[in-house]
Amino acid sequence: MKKFKGAGVALVTPFQESGSVDYPALERVIEHVIQGGVNYLVVQGTTGETAVLTKEEKKEVLAFVKKTNKGRLPIVFGIGGNNTQEVIDTIHQTDFTGVEGILSVSPYYNKPSQGGIIAHYEAIADVCPVPVILYNVPGRTMSNMLAETTLELAKHPNIIGMKEASGNLEQCMQIAHRKPDDFLLISGDDLMTTAMRAIGAEGVISVIANAYPRIMASIINGTDTESRNSTFSLLEINPLMYEESNPVGVKFLMSYMGLCREQVRLPLMNASASLKNRIIAAAEKIPSQLYSAHMG
Repeated sequence: MKKFKGAGVALVTPFQESGSVDYPALERVIEHVIQGGVNYLVVQGTTGETAVLTKEEKKEVLAFVKKTNKGRLPIVFGIGGNNTQEVIDTIHQTDFTGVEGILSVSPYYNKPSQGGIIAHYEAIADVCPVPVILYNVPGRTMSNMLAETTLELAKHPNIIGMKEASGNLEQCMQIAHRKPDDFLLISGDDLMTTAMRAIGAEGVISVIANAYPRIMASIINGTDTESRNSTFSLLEINPLMYEESNPVGVKFLMSYMGLCREQVRLPLMNASASLKNRIIAAAEKIPSQLYSAHMG
């Protein structure tokens, strides 16, 4: 459990203009975030555009991250979906060498009952050879995992934490108040991390840490004052990361910083001219001492 305290980064998957995976850029991103002080790497979460990568590409990206990481930080791999058996099959087909855990999103589209969500996760956790981190993100799944559901799943010996991105602080408080001591509450919303930390969250899995790893590490690992000030520095730019859907905004910000191309895969589109201009304007206001960009 201790491996997943602090700042995790939900890595983007950089693409060439042709749409193929840009591995030199992925290496730059990995070095940038490690040097920036993140505590672990999350591979093929939503920010990695996992929905539009083939199974073979996902395996290749994971293998490349392992090779580049060289054991420096723990790795979490995203394995989730709305077909329970398919998730289980993927687990059986995955090489978990060098992987410390999986992040598994709550079933989307089907809109299962809370009992169905519990049964889904228990089936996954029963077969997974590494610990499971739950992921509640109703804005994408259209189905909220209630606090009672999370607390029930926290009893499973192979379920070690929850990435909470519901935006419902009261729900998060219920989890923090009643969860077992060895169950991690992890912020899934960058701007809510300081508030989540105040009620007992011990980690964050961050989007904007791809660009500003030092800021996110400060938010979750710094003093209370450092956490607040670092959060305040992101107030203008962070909402722009989601305006045209994640990771459109953060990929453009990273391209502006020289880390990777802005390229995303359909059905997402690269950022509009208006969004680009606003991201640049917001980025220019962030004090340079708060971050360090690896400029290749």
